[in-house]
Parts: sequence; C-alpha cells; structure tokens
Amino acid sequence: MSSATRTSLWERVDARRVEMRRASEAPSAPAPPRRFRWVVDAMLPLALSIVAGIAVLLPASLPYEARVALFIFALAAILWSTTKINAAYVALAALTVAVITGGSPQESLFDALASDVVWLMIGAFVLGGAMRATGLAARLTGFVVARASSVRGILWLLTTVLIPLSFVIPSTSGRAAVVMPVFRSIADAAGDKKIVRALALLMPTVILVATITTIIGAGSHLIANDLLAQIAGRRISFAQWALWGTPFGVVASYASAWVIMRLFLDKDRLDRRLEIPREARSAFSRAERITLVVLTLMVGLWLTEAFHGLEIATVAVAGALFLTLPGLGVMSWKDGLKSVSWNLIVFVGAALALGEALIESGAAQWIIDNLFAVSGIAGARSGTLILLIVAFVSLTSHIYMTSHAARAAALVPPLLYLAGSLDLNPVAVLFIGTVGMDYCLTFPVSSKALLMFQEAGSETYGPADLLRLSSVLLIIHLVLIVVFYYGYWQWTGLAL
Repeated sequence: MSSATRTSLWERVDARRVEMRRASEAPSAPAPPRRFRWVVDAMLPLALSIVAGIAVLLPASLPYEARVALFIFALAAILWSTTKINAAYVALAALTVAVITGGSPQESLFDALASDVVWLMIGAFVLGGAMRATGLAARLTGFVVARASSVRGILWLLTTVLIPLSFVIPSTSGRAAVVMPVFRSIADAAGDKKIVRALALLMPTVILVATITTIIGAGSHLIANDLLAQIAGRRISFAQWALWGTPFGVVASYASAWVIMRLFLDKDRLDRRLEIPREARSAFSRAERITLVVLTLMVGLWLTEAFHGLEIATVAVAGALFLTLPGLGVMSWKDGLKSVSWNLIVFVGAALALGEALIESGAAQWIIDNLFAVSGIAGARSGTLILLIVAFVSLTSHIYMTSHAARAAALVPPLLYLAGSLDLNPVAVLFIGTVGMDYCLTFPVSSKALLMFQEAGSETYGPADLLRLSSVLLIIHLVLIVVFYYGYWQWTGLAL
C-alpha cells in the first residue's frame, strides 16, 4: 500500500473518530414523554383516597355530616401532599364539594372570605407592595449591608436586617423578592462560587426562620390563630406573639447564620474584604418617607392593640387605604391590589371554612378521641415527652406537606384537640407547633423563597447543600425549642 493511500486511510479514520466524539458530546434529544404518565402519578393519591374513604365509612358512631366533612378534608390533605395541583384550587374545590354533599352549610362558602384574617392579609400585602414599589425595603437593606467590608460582616448584617422584614411583609416569597437585588449586588461583588452559595443559603434560611417573630410573618400564623379562637376560645394578640416569637426568631436566625458560615465557608473567605456598591441617593424620596411613616404607625398600633382597641386587621386595611390614597399615597389602588397574593387569600379563606366544618360536625373531636386512644399519647403525663412529640411532628411536617398554610390547616386542629384531651394550655401547644411548622429547609420545594434563590443563578446551591444544612439545623431547632420552653416560654405564659 502506497504512502498516500495509508495517509488517506488514517485521515478517514481520524475524521470518523471526530464525528463519533462530537456525536457522543452532543446533547441527547429529550426522551419522549411517557404515555399515560398521569395514571402513574394518580395511583398514590387515589390509593390514599380509597383508604380514607373506607376509614370514614366504617365507624357507625360518626354522623353523616361528620363523615362527609372528614372525607373531604382528608382528600384535600392527600392532594396537598401528593400532587402538584394548586393548594388554593384544592381547598376551594373541597369546600364546594363539602357544601354540595351536605358536609358544610352553604353559608360557609360565602363567608369563607369574611374572616378578619383575610382582611389583615390584604392590608399587609398592600403594605409589602408599597415597600417594594418605593424601593424602601431594598434601600434599607442595602444601606445597612454596604456598611460591612468583610464577607463575615456582610453575612451578620444581612441576618440583622432580614429579621425585621417579617413585621411588614406577610409572605416569605415577598420578602425574598424584596432582597433579591441585594443578593445579586453582593454576589457580583464576591465573584466566588462558595461565597455565593453561602449567601444564597443564608438569605432564604433567615427569611424562613425569622417568620415566627410576628403573627403576620406567614398566612399560616393567621390560620392557626383563627382555629385557636374557634376550638379553644382563645386568641394570641400581635404583641403577645412578638413577645414569644421575636426572641426565638432572633436566636434561631443568628444560630442558622453561624452554622452556614461554619459549614460552607473557610476562614480566608470569611475574612475576605468586599466592596459593595452603595446607593447613589442620599435622601429618602417622598414616597419612601410616606411609606416609612405609615409603616411605623401601623406597627405601633399593632403592638398597642390592648390600649386603643383597634384590631390589627382594621389597622392593616386603614394603612392600605392611605398608601393608595389618590394624590397622597405612594401607589394606585389598582397596583395595590396587584400586590395582593389572591391565591393565598382564597386558600386561607377556604381552609378556614374546611377547618370550621370539621369542628362543627364533630369530626375533629372524633379524630382526636380515636387517634390518641390508639396511639397512647393521651396517656402521656411527661411534659418533656409531650413537648418533644409536638416539636418533632411539627418540625418534620414540611417533609410530607410542602404548603406552609396547608400544614397549619391540617395540623392545628389535631394539636389543639391534643391539648384539650391532655388538659394542656392550648395557646402553648399551638405556638410551639407553629414554631416547628415554620421550619421548612430540607428540600428546595419546601418553600418558594428557597426556590427563588436556587434559581437566582447557575452558581447558587444544590439540593445536597440544603439537605446538609437541614440535617444540622433541624437538630438545633429542636434543642432551641426545648431550651426556650424551659428557659423563657413557660415563665411568660406558655407553660404546657
């Protein structure tokens, strides 16, 4: 074989190798969607629904209205936990079916949005919208953070300024949206993957952990408080909630920040100096000043409800009206309504009506009587054991029920009836359970705030990072609950 022929042959072999390598490196075409995938996805919720239906039909002592209310609520809880169907849609559909089948009176459907909880949330959402629209929240956050130079100082200051946001923005995702520009600014200045990862974990973690500091920190708090009034005839005021929740939220937030620094950053990175760009404006705008004044007045009136008698819902609506007042407000009425999470509003209203149906029909009492009789919990007399059970169940509830508000609607009635059966303080059981339900850090889908920061860039954090963090923080939260109970809560009116 001639030299030219051999050269040509090797050239063809090399060309073939290049083609094969390019083919292997090319992104593979997405696999075609499996047919009837919905059948597979529906198997688990369908099986659980059948089990729930059989369990409801078996006991002869349960009246028809209670059977219907119990099955409808169980079906809603199954759909909340095992499907991706919108939680508000499930709640409203469940309430409608309960009304049609006689498990709840028709008035409950019409009165679902008449609760003071709903009006409080509307007013608080408008306030949060004004904070975002005027740039006041991001300005205050950036103003404080820019005062730090090292990564360590920035993370501590971020923790400090994120905690009080729960007093003015009643949504974890809303608080996350407000501080997202600050995150991007610091991330750009850092230019280090590990620093960005720690930052992306710290901000949503503090936002979620600090939720317990105030009663308006999450819609689930308002649901829980309303159910407390229905079942136990008690209600926690804004000031009482802040008295119990703020110290825990502050300590838990700083503890979480310390853990994140230790787990994800070394000393060199923590001591690295960063130059964060500061706001060019030196004076507050008119809209910012008005928003700040209204915010201060609203929080002041909330904290002094016992003196003037104005409920926090009334104050919230009045503040929202002033912020959208033509000519004087900082935003239009239409823009104010756009800032309201109507999906959450509908869910809260429907979930409260479902909970009321369980209570009025006697289904909730029947559940507790049988559940605690079978489990033996009703015979527990150790305060520490009861505390640990309530804390552990609530802390892990986000694993099998991702919706924050859904957790409150499903778990608060059993917790309150547990308190009644064991002759415990219902306020203490409810608050401790709410502390645990606010913890939702194991998976990115556990909270919209986590998803927002995970999707903020390609170099944030992965599910493994969050799982690693949660494996430590879950234990720390359990320890903190026990320490706060014995060292603070039981001495300030939360004794079991």
